[in-house]
Amino acid sequence: MAYAKVFITKTFNREEGIRDILDQFDLNSFSGTNVALKANYNSPDPFPASTHPETLRYLVGILKEVGVSGITLAERSGMGQTRRVLEILGICKLADELDFQVTVLDELKKEGWFKVNGKGTHWFRGFYLPRLFRDADRVVQTCCLKTHRFGGHFTLSLKNSVGLVAKRLPGGIYDYMAELHLSPSQRLMIAEINRYYPTDLVLMDATKAFLDGGPDKGMLAKPGVFMASEDRVAIDAAGVALLRYLKTTPVVSKGRIFDLDQIQRAAELKVGVSSADEVKIIPVNSETQELSSAIDEILKE
Repeated sequence: MAYAKVFITKTFNREEGIRDILDQFDLNSFSGTNVALKANYNSPDPFPASTHPETLRYLVGILKEVGVSGITLAERSGMGQTRRVLEILGICKLADELDFQVTVLDELKKEGWFKVNGKGTHWFRGFYLPRLFRDADRVVQTCCLKTHRFGGHFTLSLKNSVGLVAKRLPGGIYDYMAELHLSPSQRLMIAEINRYYPTDLVLMDATKAFLDGGPDKGMLAKPGVFMASEDRVAIDAAGVALLRYLKTTPVVSKGRIFDLDQIQRAAELKVGVSSADEVKIIPVNSETQELSSAIDEILKE
């Protein structure tokens, strides 16, 4: 059986943790490539509502060390004006310092989007994604660990993709985000976005987490964890297991993890692995062994 590997390390040292966990991947294959990067800047609230600036710093730095030819961070905020959110959180300044590009998706022209037909999805009119993420040589995500009080139930890697979908196509009036958030099929629709663009690497910063509420505020926990995987379904399943370990909401804690709407639909669409048996939790060091075993046990319940 082919396994999707989810690497995990326990530390509050952000630079050390990110380096240790990304050392588990052959990032030399990124050399000379153009990288499209999706972080989590949905609102101007600090980590874990948003990607920690230092997480972005170390991730970009490591990609540059392996010789990528360019990095473009693309974002559309759902709870605030995107450019202002990025300015408040210091991301535009960081981009200037580290020499990477920032694309504010609200400002993208019509030709910068491609249409996903609604057939075979729960999206009434389909939706639009940025061509950047279809055309890039490599796609990297960094996400947080938190619940979602507006119907998503949890917002990890799969839910992070909502920030790539156009709220409105330039010149159009239809609100795709209103459709998503008012739909009883919201969690299925979240999963369906992920079918239409690739992801080569996901880094989850779970040094802090929201165990309820979310995505902008909630009950705070400090697990001191980083996870990384090449598989969006696997890392989300492991993230849900960690939320359960930390005693999260009843709705996130109920039933088998691969029966949860987001994960089940994404697995069905072959975004990633199809069962918990295909996920291998790998501790980066001996200090993480006990936590890794607990997450693996919860995942396979």
